[in-house]
Amino acid sequence: MKQIQYQYDPEHFRHSDPNKYNSSKLKSEEMILSLGPQHPSTHGVLRLEVISDGELIVDVVPHLGYLHRCFEKHAESLAFGQTIPYIDRLDYLAAMNSEHAYVMGVEKMLDLEGKLPKRIEYIRVLVAELNRLASHFVAIGTYGLDIGAYTSFLWLMRDREHIQRLLEWLCGARMLYNYIWIGGLFYDLPVGFEERCLEFINYLKPKMVEIRELIIENKIFVQRTANIGVLPLDLAINYGCTGPVLRGSGLKFDLRRVDGYSVYPELDFEIPVGKGEMGTVGDCWDRNFVRVLECDESIKIIEQCLVQLMGDHKRTRDFNPQAMLPKKVRPQAMDLYFRAENPKGELGFFFRTDGRSDVPLRVKARACSFHNLSVVPEISRGAMLADLVAIVGSVDLVMGEVDR
Repeated sequence: MKQIQYQYDPEHFRHSDPNKYNSSKLKSEEMILSLGPQHPSTHGVLRLEVISDGELIVDVVPHLGYLHRCFEKHAESLAFGQTIPYIDRLDYLAAMNSEHAYVMGVEKMLDLEGKLPKRIEYIRVLVAELNRLASHFVAIGTYGLDIGAYTSFLWLMRDREHIQRLLEWLCGARMLYNYIWIGGLFYDLPVGFEERCLEFINYLKPKMVEIRELIIENKIFVQRTANIGVLPLDLAINYGCTGPVLRGSGLKFDLRRVDGYSVYPELDFEIPVGKGEMGTVGDCWDRNFVRVLECDESIKIIEQCLVQLMGDHKRTRDFNPQAMLPKKVRPQAMDLYFRAENPKGELGFFFRTDGRSDVPLRVKARACSFHNLSVVPEISRGAMLADLVAIVGSVDLVMGEVDR
């Protein structure tokens, strides 16, 4: 006789993911609605418990599911270098940036900060900014899709594909790269990469003008996003928001400038902030406009890196990107926190080491998407139900960071 493996019970869901609100305690005109989880926008992980009064939102409660990523436990059972593939899977849309942050933290513990060849540093910044462009293209394109604009999504995915092919040529992977290593790189740039990258940048500049006209300055887009989901600066700071979500509220805070890591202090670029040009400072339109402006700044950074990589720090026969890789990563006993500016905000890693093992005692990831998600209920109350999708989309969440 076969044993029953699973017995359906309508109460299973209520027990596993209980609502904050009880229907018996609601006012007569209020309703409990569940938005999500669905793929691709919330990746089967985020459910929003919405209390509505007709078309108005009374409250929003985010319910976090599980991707079963277990990043921090993996990092505490593997050597430092073996963790890098797991780093890629945090913000899988910006894996190069995440690798850069983690590797610089480990290098600081090993006293390698500022000692690597400049060619390595410029290559790291080059690929990180290419990945920042790719991440922002997804953010802007899918946001247009969320509120009904299909063409913008197709155009930005087309341009993102050029970046994906460049990075695939570089390291063999389209999204999860394992390219930036502790003390160096997996490999030098392929021959001709700099020239191909420059061709892409020259192609992209007029496309960015088209994107601004198609989306950001579009009358329908402005009406759907201006004065919606306004995030005051003091509230953004109190909730620990970072990245375009914080800068959209008017604060010029970018770790590439504030902390000045890698070769960013040697590069010329601006920090865009929201100014309320179409509505109120800190609204959905400002957050997306900041991302568009950041794409322009990333293009400037990439051009400057290419000048260096084809000039003073061009490839030579004796250049070995793995020359400074430590055979055994065994930092001294210490606690260290290192942070860097990812496309979505501040990604930080806390390390605790004992000085004897090449496996850390503790690794904690400070994920920007987690903090940015926490402010969604505050900026959604009182909004129309139809605007909730616009508010959540403007925050640009990746759930791989939220469920670590």
